Amino acid sequence: MTTYVALLHSIVLGPGKRVVMADLKAMAVEAGFRDPRSWVATGNLVFEGEDEPLTAVEERLEAGFRTRFGKHVDIIARTAEAWKRLAAQNPFPNGNGPDIGIRVMREPLGPDALSMLRGLAAPGIALALSDGDLWIDFGGKPSETRLLSHLTTKKLGIGTLRNANTVNALAAMLA
Repeated sequence: MTTYVALLHSIVLGPGKRVVMADLKAMAVEAGFRDPRSWVATGNLVFEGEDEPLTAVEERLEAGFRTRFGKHVDIIARTAEAWKRLAAQNPFPNGNGPDIGIRVMREPLGPDALSMLRGLAAPGIALALSDGDLWIDFGGKPSETRLLSHLTTKKLGIGTLRNANTVNALAAMLA
């Protein structure tokens, strides 16, 4: 049995309609996973399942989501061990948790993506890659920066952004 973390790219189904975490947990059970739990209402799940490739876990969850909610949403999965490593690799551990973000990627980003983003980032924003995931110290409220508009699937590939507080909370759930 393996413990997994799954991150939904979006929990917004349409104007004024969001995924309820109880429904998301039920969807995970319907997809064959056990003991799903979530961290607040942010589209994060921790659950158990048979040991299988992450792509298979992601595909099962995405198919279950499409069936239950009628919409495709990209879902990124990691094993518990990989998630704990990710949390420990925060290159900005002394920063303000809500202002530190990580774009967790399905396929690792390379140095070219980092160079491109550094060229777009305003002064005061720090960027770092760790195992292909992009860490960002926004140096203030992320919503007040133009960099967010460049952290898209079209520009970077499939991934989703979480703040350091969420990363740490999920890691604590795995302890």
